[in-house]
Amino acid sequence: MPSRKDTDASANVPSFYGAELRYKREAAGLTLEQLADGSFRGVPFLSQIERGERRMPLDLARHVDEKLGTDGFFGRRCEDARKAKQSGHAEYFADVAEMEPYAETIEEWAPMLVPGLLQTAAYARALTRAAMPRALDGEVETKVSARMARARLFESETPPEYWVIADESLIRRRVLAPEPMAEQLEHIARVVRATRSVFQIVPETAAAHPFMMGMAKVMTFTDAPPVVYTESLHSGQLIDYPALVKDYRRSYDLLRAAALSPEASLAVIDAAAEDFRNGMARN
Repeated sequence: MPSRKDTDASANVPSFYGAELRYKREAAGLTLEQLADGSFRGVPFLSQIERGERRMPLDLARHVDEKLGTDGFFGRRCEDARKAKQSGHAEYFADVAEMEPYAETIEEWAPMLVPGLLQTAAYARALTRAAMPRALDGEVETKVSARMARARLFESETPPEYWVIADESLIRRRVLAPEPMAEQLEHIARVVRATRSVFQIVPETAAAHPFMMGMAKVMTFTDAPPVVYTESLHSGQLIDYPALVKDYRRSYDLLRAAALSPEASLAVIDAAAEDFRNGMARN
């Protein structure tokens, strides 16, 4: 049996409290199963928290405090962990941003917008401005910087295997002026080729297919169950219920069949970028 890898408590706030949770649990002589008993959370979720990969939600913090007799310690501190390193992300997306670097695979369906991991700063800035027209420049730049930082996961020794399926309208939509829009499309192609990722396009001529409504992101992990993230305007939901995750993954597999091949998809992106540069992009 491989030796246990202890959490680096100095890495960030979630890691600190994850290490503290493991210390308190083991000092109390409890297994993860025993600590999870009576809560609304499962053992994999608790394990991810102990490794500093996920933040502790308030309901679990209160349960842990009662079970371990820690006098409200985790309840008082879970808000600190919630805010750690996520100042540039929406609260509902914070868990996803924490989990992405630990994922083995990330599969996204992008029906309307370029996924955050593939956005240029100009594209991210335009989206942020559209969503927050009255925001101060500093607030906008904080969010743009946070989005750009997420893409650093591609620079790790073992980056996630990345697969994106996008609707063709996404590459035609004029979010930016022609020149920066061409740069955005060229950036997508460059990242996909450099990271050996997969990018597929569902053509505008495609018939009805799964995921016609809303975006979805599926993440798998080497030592934790898969999760699905869905998002709508001003809200998002992280789903870890196994049966529902299975349904989403099955729908994603069906969506692959409706999309163009990776090679054909990149050719479409290259052509669209050239059209933007030559002022020939379709409305």
